[in-house]
Amino acid sequence: MRNNYDIIDSHCHIYPDKIAQKASQSIADFYSLPVAHNGTVKRLIETGTTAGVDRFVVQSVATAPEQVESINRYIAQTARNSGGLITGLGTLHPDAKDIEGDIWLLKQLGLKGVKLHADFQKIAIDDPRCYKIYEILEGDLPVLLHTGDKRYDYSNPRRLIPVLEDFKNLIVIGAHFGGWSVWDEAARHFSGYQNLYVDTSSTFGFFSAEAARSLLAKYDLDRVLFGTDYPMWDAQDELDFLFGLNLTDLQYRKLLSENCCRVYGI
Repeated sequence: MRNNYDIIDSHCHIYPDKIAQKASQSIADFYSLPVAHNGTVKRLIETGTTAGVDRFVVQSVATAPEQVESINRYIAQTARNSGGLITGLGTLHPDAKDIEGDIWLLKQLGLKGVKLHADFQKIAIDDPRCYKIYEILEGDLPVLLHTGDKRYDYSNPRRLIPVLEDFKNLIVIGAHFGGWSVWDEAARHFSGYQNLYVDTSSTFGFFSAEAARSLLAKYDLDRVLFGTDYPMWDAQDELDFLFGLNLTDLQYRKLLSENCCRVYGI
């Protein structure tokens, strides 16, 4: 807790200890950015709780279908062993042979949503293979989508529009304010969609306080979640920036925990 606010970091990537450093560095290399931490659960909890984070929503991404089950079991076990600190999201791969079975298993494991990363998985958000996933998840589990990257087309914000329109009962969380590195374009597309939430991950490091307040103003604060994108960014730095924006008490309560609790049933 910080400044008397319950805080949930809604966007954290974690990895088994033996591969955590390598996996974290591969993400840093992908984005040509430095990485703040090593990607282990221990480091997540140490740095997060020191900064004032009370709970964490964690995930990882399957870049091949055969990785899905092992990742989901690892995330679920980590959440179970956390003493209530961690809520886990599952992963899916659109090329898997048994999507229904993979979703059944992640639900049995107690995972509270699904994370997909179009750029890592090299499958566009609106690809028909992804539609099968959305059809099953609609009205059931939320899906956290990596959105935006000016270098690629897979996750361009315009590709999310047909998904939001075709699956109106699907809760979508568009990571990185709905469009990493194309924030203004994303805000133009998404401000009116009630089934879309966005998170703040991997955004504040590129913005002035004035620009961040302007971006927040373009979205309904009922639909914005705080997230750091651990291990890329440090929770202390992210919260320092956020509290420097001088938002209202109600805005902070919604952004820091209430919206996340509602989306993931925490």
